[in-house]
Amino acid sequence: MLMHNPPHPGEVIRELCIEPLGLSVTDVAKALGISRKTLSNILNGHAGISPEMAVRLSIAFNTTSESWLNQQLHHDLWFAEKERKKLKVKKLVA
Repeated sequence: MLMHNPPHPGEVIRELCIEPLGLSVTDVAKALGISRKTLSNILNGHAGISPEMAVRLSIAFNTTSESWLNQQLHHDLWFAEKERKKLKVKKLVA
């Protein structure tokens, strides 16, 4: 069952990881070994969480990489399902 409009993982990173720790985007980007622009794109929902980024986040915030990938999957799938009726697909089952 799909969650209703799950948040983008970037929103979760900002609200549950960065803000409570009082960190800056620059500090977090540096700790993750990525550019500030890359992190900003994720935080603003313009980029998704890749498997490598999930591993980086899991190390930095003592979480699991699977949790980050699952968040991204649920977010992406929710938006894809909203477009289901627009897809031109033929059923192939008997």
